Amino acid sequence: MSNLVLDESSMNREASRGYSWWFSGDAFERQAAQNRRPPRRSLSAKLWSHPGRLTILYFFALIALATVLLELPISAHNRKVTDPVVAFFTAVSAASTCGIQVVNTTTHWSLFGQAVILLAVQFGGLGVMTFASLIALAVNKHIKASQRMLTATELGATKLSETKGVLNAVLVTTLLIEVITFLALFPGLLHVNHGNVRQALWEALFFAVISYNNAGFTPDGAGLHVNSWGVGLPVLLSAFCGTLGFPVLLNLVRAARKHTPPKRWTLHTKITLIGTFCMVAVSLLWFRCVEWNNHILFSHADLQTRLRYALTAAVMPRTSGFDPSWVPDVSDPTKVFMSAVMFIGGGSTSTAGGIRVTTFAVVLLVCRAAFRGKRDVTVFHKRINERTTMTAVSIMTTCLILVFTVSLALMAMSGCSLSNALFDTCSAFGLGGYTVGVADQSDPAALLLLAMTMIIGRIGPMTIAYAINRPSEAQAVHFPEEPIIVG
Repeated sequence: MSNLVLDESSMNREASRGYSWWFSGDAFERQAAQNRRPPRRSLSAKLWSHPGRLTILYFFALIALATVLLELPISAHNRKVTDPVVAFFTAVSAASTCGIQVVNTTTHWSLFGQAVILLAVQFGGLGVMTFASLIALAVNKHIKASQRMLTATELGATKLSETKGVLNAVLVTTLLIEVITFLALFPGLLHVNHGNVRQALWEALFFAVISYNNAGFTPDGAGLHVNSWGVGLPVLLSAFCGTLGFPVLLNLVRAARKHTPPKRWTLHTKITLIGTFCMVAVSLLWFRCVEWNNHILFSHADLQTRLRYALTAAVMPRTSGFDPSWVPDVSDPTKVFMSAVMFIGGGSTSTAGGIRVTTFAVVLLVCRAAFRGKRDVTVFHKRINERTTMTAVSIMTTCLILVFTVSLALMAMSGCSLSNALFDTCSAFGLGGYTVGVADQSDPAALLLLAMTMIIGRIGPMTIAYAINRPSEAQAVHFPEEPIIVG
C-alpha cells in the first residue's frame, strides 16, 4: 500500500470506491499496470543473464581484435601488412585454441605478432572455460535446488549467482598449471637453446600457455622441441590436464585434500577420466600396431624413442597439434583414426574441442542400454535422465552432419582425397591443430570454411542453441542425479 499514489483532494471521496478517501480512484489500476510492466535491465545484466549470447559476442570480439593486430606491419618480420585472410585465419585458430598454422609462426610473425597470438590463445582458453561453466549454471535455473547446488559445487561456485567463484576457480587453476609448466620447461629449453636465457624464457612462457590451452602454436616454428623429453614431457602433461577440464581438476584436488576414495568422486569426473584414459590407450595401441614399422615416422629410432613418439602421437593429436611434421607421412587408415579421435576431443568445459568425451560416453551408454533392452541408461549405479541422453545424441548427430558437409566441400574445392579432407575438417572442428595441407594461402575459400568450422567447434552447438533461445526457454539439458556436462 505504501507505493500507491496519495491524493488528498475531497473530489476523490466518491471515486474512492469505499477505500479511504485519500486514495484516488484509479490508483490501484495504475499500480497494477506498473507491476505488470517488466523492469528495465541494463545491457550488462541482460548479457550476464544470457551467457550463450555473451560467449559468441566475446569470441567474435576477440577474433576481430586479434585480426586487426595481426594485420599491422609490426606483427610481421618483414614489416609488411599480412594478408587479411591469413591474419583472420590465424586469429581464429588462436582464439579458438586450435593451432592450425598456414604460415610459420617463427619466421613470419615478429615478437609482437607472437605475443598477440599468445594472448589470443590465453583469453580464448579462459573464455571457453568461464562461459561454458556459466552456461552450465544458467541452464539449470528450472531444476530443483539440490541439483542446482550439485552443479554449482561441481563448477567451483557455492551458488548459481556466484559467478565470482567460477571466475576465481578458472583463473587460479589456469595460472597455477601454467606456472608449474613454465618452471618445468625452463631447464630443458635452456639446454635446447644452448644457454640462451632470453630465448629459453620466452619459449618456456609460450609453451606453458599454449600447451595447457591445447593450441598447437610453437615458438620454434616446427615444434621439434617437444621431441626432447625435457620439453616434451611437461608439454604432454600440461596438455593432458588441459583436456580434462577444470571441474575435473578441482574435484581431484579436493579429493586429494580430503582423502576421498575414487568411488566417491563426481560422476562427471569418473566418466571423463575413464573416457580419456581409454582413448589414450586405444591410440597408443593403434600407433604401436599400425605405424610401428613406418620408417618415415620412426626412421632409425630405437625402442625408447619409438615408445616416446607413440605416446606423443597418442596424446597430442586429440587436441594439441605440436610437431606436425610427421602427420603427412602416416597411412590413410591412421588419418581416419586420428580424425575420429579429434572428433571426440577432450573433456567438457576444457580447452579441448570436439563433441567431448562425456558426450561420446553417454551415446555409448545409450547404445548399451538399447542392445540390452533396458529403458533406463545407468552408469556407476546412477540413472542418466532422458534429457541428457537426448542432448548427447543430438550433439553427436549435428556435428557428424557438419563434419561430413565440410569434408565434401573441401573435396570439391581442392580436389583432395576423402581421408585428407576428413582429417583437416576434424582437426578444425576438434581443435586438433594438425593439418595435411588441404587448405593453404592459395585457397582463401577453403581457409574461410575451415575458420568457420573452428569457430563452431570452439563455441559448440549447445552454446549456439542456447544463444538462440530466450532465457525463459532454456531448460536443464544435461544434468542427471549428479552433474554430467556434455557438449
